[in-house]
Amino acid sequence: MPAEVREAAQILSHKEEVLAQTDEEVALRLARADEEVERRVSESEIAQAAEARAEQVAAQAQNEADRVLEDAREQVQHKIAEGEKLAGEQMEEADRYALEMRRKLEQQLNAFLSSVQAGVDALEQRPDRAEPPRQEESALPPGYGAE
Repeated sequence: MPAEVREAAQILSHKEEVLAQTDEEVALRLARADEEVERRVSESEIAQAAEARAEQVAAQAQNEADRVLEDAREQVQHKIAEGEKLAGEQMEEADRYALEMRRKLEQQLNAFLSSVQAGVDALEQRPDRAEPPRQEESALPPGYGAE
């Protein structure tokens, strides 16, 4: 075989090796690129999932805070209503007590006035006592005034 043919055969053989090596290198780079794309997509999906979960947790926390706040408002309204009811009952009881005390005082004063009047009447009806000339009538018995 002539040298040129051998040289051409070697070049072709070398060309085949270079092409095979290039194909391997391209396949390896494509595989790495696919892995990188998958990794980034996966990271992106993880980030999206994490963001969605964070939004879900925040919404749950807001709902719980709203529920707790509403419960607190209801409890406050209930306590206010209880306080107003109790205050009303105590005012009614105080009014009943004041009215009862006023009636007892009135009875005692009437009894005292009746006793005083009976004493005055008894003194005026004694035969040994001459009735003094009447001056302007006073609510006080004789001897109890500015004389």
